[in-house]
Amino acid sequence: MYLENSIKMYLDDAAAEKDAPGGGSVSALCGALGASMASMVANFTVGREKFASVDKRVREILKHSEDARNKMARFMDADVEEYRKVTAAYQMPKTTDAEKAARKAAIQDALKSAMKTPLETLRTAHSLVLDLKDLVEMGNPNLISDVGVSAILLVAAIEGAKLNVVINLKYIADAELVETVRQEIEQKEFEAKTIATEVVGKVYEKIA
Repeated sequence: MYLENSIKMYLDDAAAEKDAPGGGSVSALCGALGASMASMVANFTVGREKFASVDKRVREILKHSEDARNKMARFMDADVEEYRKVTAAYQMPKTTDAEKAARKAAIQDALKSAMKTPLETLRTAHSLVLDLKDLVEMGNPNLISDVGVSAILLVAAIEGAKLNVVINLKYIADAELVETVRQEIEQKEFEAKTIATEVVGKVYEKIA
């Protein structure tokens, strides 16, 4: 879908009077961009003699960042597809009691499924932020500002994804699931923002 087309097409559709791509997809894009910045820094570090002492760890970060980039890029399109399933469920007939029951069940299933994509975006971005603690210290200092950009974009992805999780949770009837997910996203957001703030602070220290 969008992943194989132009950035202009994506931006035009995101800006247009269309249901999708929306915030969940855009949050995934932010995460993919953040991951790409981490990968770039790692790529300018690995295989270079002056960084030989940290080569193994930076290669680990590079693999993680590339996996994260590819996952979040796929989430851009997945979020659009999931939103369409929610819309289709709400458009189901509701004339008879049987139709109402089927529609209600379909809506709940669609909402739970739609929640999973931004939740995975949040989880993926969070896990990569943890690596930035090492990358900001080990990465090629000529690209130190890009580690900061990575942190900023990954936090944006997390906050945007969180909004899209919460708006689905609002309509999900499974109270236990709702509470479990709420606790997870609050904890991961707090941890990621704390680490990202430290990372960006270190970037400023190094470039001042």
